[in-house]
Amino acid sequence: MRISQAAQQMLDGTILPFWLGLRDEENGGFYGYLDFDLNLDKKAEKGCILNSRILWFFSESAMLTRRPDLRDAADHAFRFLMDHCVDRANGGVYWSVTCDGKPLDTTKHTYNQAFAIYALSAYYRLSGNAQALALAKELFRLIETRCTDSEGYLEAFTVDWKPESNEKLSENGVLAAKTMNTLLHVFEGYSGLYQADPQPDVEKAMRRILGIYAEKIYSPELHRQLVFFDEHYHSIIDLYSYGHDIESSWLIDWGCSLLGDQTLQRRIFAIDSDLAAAIYRHAYRDHSVINECERGRDNLTRVWWVQAESVLGFVNEYAKSGDTRYRDAAADVWHYICDKMVDKRPGSEWFWCLDENGVPATRQPIVEPWKCPYHNGRMCLELIRRDPDVQV
Repeated sequence: MRISQAAQQMLDGTILPFWLGLRDEENGGFYGYLDFDLNLDKKAEKGCILNSRILWFFSESAMLTRRPDLRDAADHAFRFLMDHCVDRANGGVYWSVTCDGKPLDTTKHTYNQAFAIYALSAYYRLSGNAQALALAKELFRLIETRCTDSEGYLEAFTVDWKPESNEKLSENGVLAAKTMNTLLHVFEGYSGLYQADPQPDVEKAMRRILGIYAEKIYSPELHRQLVFFDEHYHSIIDLYSYGHDIESSWLIDWGCSLLGDQTLQRRIFAIDSDLAAAIYRHAYRDHSVINECERGRDNLTRVWWVQAESVLGFVNEYAKSGDTRYRDAAADVWHYICDKMVDKRPGSEWFWCLDENGVPATRQPIVEPWKCPYHNGRMCLELIRRDPDVQV
């Protein structure tokens, strides 16, 4: 079977039914928490990143499949975002709201604004809704005016856009002023906006980000991205995020290709191929991709989103290079996902993570503000669209 056919089965049989089942008809949006034992908490907070990712997923799925029920789900997610997630007084999107849509965590984070742009741009391409495009453009202007300095992109702000510390996107015992992760997803959001409405100001910002990526984030000596930085993009920890590198290797290729600049593409595509090759060498083990390496010590956990992005990263590199090692790796990780990462219990989807023996490593929830249909759903959508020559 071609991997695109298997992805269609995964999408239709597992991912779409699961997320459609989380629709909240009483309060709008989608329920925000399902614990490891599949207990649904209807009163849990609703993360605005989660809602944006759900909006993006159903918008893209509806465009691909032309299913009316998926268009309806996208409409439902869009209404919740517009009615509850947007701060009409100060501008921007909140971090989270209560189950019935009242502001809860009013932090304004650049990462969060970027995902709203990504989602609204996809919804605009689906629906032609002018409100969606107008808000996406407003959020773009907010990021460019409120969330930048002379060197790049700032991250965390109060509800009224005063700078605050960046705990939300910092990990591994450091507090970062700037992060690779936020920059990646700002570029992703801008790429989605450019795809929906290619304007010169968005192109200029995308080119600026690609320059930061090539000159500050990517380390040619280490063949990887640096992760956490001070305000001047000086790295503050020896951390190798395998998942982000394999995600960047295909996602930045995609955004860069939208600009149609062959000279720029040669430069960026070479960086992205270097990232993919390094992941194949260092992190692809036992049919899967391990999590990260901090100060020379590997974390062997297999995380759900890392596996999904690894399939796409290896497929993308196979298409670029023709090297069959990447084709075989994509198929191998796909089988790992189907055999171990997919939760076979009725009413579930994918586990959050597995240990090195392929057993759920923690009791982390099946749904929470970060656990969403964006990575694994996007993997399926991209595989269907690309229909690569990969057998599984």
